[in-house]
Amino acid sequence: MGKVGRVLGAALLIAMGTTGRAGADSGPSLWAGSWETAPSGTARAVPGAAYRNVVHLSVGGSAVRVRISNRLGGAPLRLGAVTVALRQGTGADAVPGSMRGATFDGAGTAVVPVGQDLVSDPVPLAVPAAADLLVTVETPGDSGPATYHRVALQTSYLARHGAGRAADEHGTAYTRTTGNWYYVTGVDVRSVTLGTVVAFGDSLTDGNGSSFGTNHRWPDRLAERLRPFRIGVLNAGISGNRLLLDSTGGPGALNRLDADGLARAGVRTLVLLEGINDIKGTPEATDPADFVRAYRAIVARAHARGIRVVGATLTPYAGFSGYTDAREAVRQRVNALIRTRHVFDAYVDFDAVVRDPQQPTRIRPGYDPGDHLHFNDAGMRALAAAVRLVDLL
Repeated sequence: MGKVGRVLGAALLIAMGTTGRAGADSGPSLWAGSWETAPSGTARAVPGAAYRNVVHLSVGGSAVRVRISNRLGGAPLRLGAVTVALRQGTGADAVPGSMRGATFDGAGTAVVPVGQDLVSDPVPLAVPAAADLLVTVETPGDSGPATYHRVALQTSYLARHGAGRAADEHGTAYTRTTGNWYYVTGVDVRSVTLGTVVAFGDSLTDGNGSSFGTNHRWPDRLAERLRPFRIGVLNAGISGNRLLLDSTGGPGALNRLDADGLARAGVRTLVLLEGINDIKGTPEATDPADFVRAYRAIVARAHARGIRVVGATLTPYAGFSGYTDAREAVRQRVNALIRTRHVFDAYVDFDAVVRDPQQPTRIRPGYDPGDHLHFNDAGMRALAAAVRLVDLL
């Protein structure tokens, strides 16, 4: 297991104590985040449809609860039914006998107000770590624009005529596919854990550049490393997201921090990789002090909730269309401040891990999917491997 593994294993035993409890003031089981996606925008809804979302859990547990979002919608969202089930195979079929209906304050239907999320009651369903879960949301009427996550890198399914189909074990009614996640933005599990790590950022965290349908984003790879210690990992990355401003990538980091990061179940640590879109975007950010002020504001808000923050240096992007020497100078200065000014509780030097030693303003060719900004599967694995597990606790 190695020295780090032994340290974390010992920490888990201490956290659980001799009674098997996680912490002195907790019950026999805790709720921990096992999967997340952050709302990134809206899409036209399909009234009367059932959306069968495929999500990949990080840790398992004895029960689940799901988070349904209408955060970016324009009208109250009426839920006709929400179900959860273990996925069978690679399609829209459920494992026989695993289908469960979710309730909200005891009712099988609910209305999610505009701008809000709604968390279900606990659903008794044992789920293993690394399982694919089907979260099906039936929307019987026209509730306006659907809150969704655009870059899922995962095939999910749609039954256009979905009335009464949310509880179908067979996926034959789910004839349409989508590369987005609709309405569902989180899954918690009831389990004794050391808590949850949130990976917070932009497209680099969202997974752009990694292989579709493989769960090879760097937070997925980090979850694999943490799985023996029962620590959940949540992915709060949004493609196009910015640190300092709202954008086409959704609300900016400071505006969405609580909902997507700090308020999730069992969060102990936030790993923050954000800022490259501010450097290369329009309008562009040119003052490194603005980045440090934003980073410190995030750290202060996290500390107020007892959450550690691990900051990541910004990675190279020479060769990408938005690159200029002046913007590169800003990136270098921001990274120098991250490394020397003690902005975070700890930092991970992603820049040092992925830059080409021969051309440090560029990504290593073996990590570059071809756009010179994002990372392929090998690059994602390298990012995850660079995170010191002891920094997460």
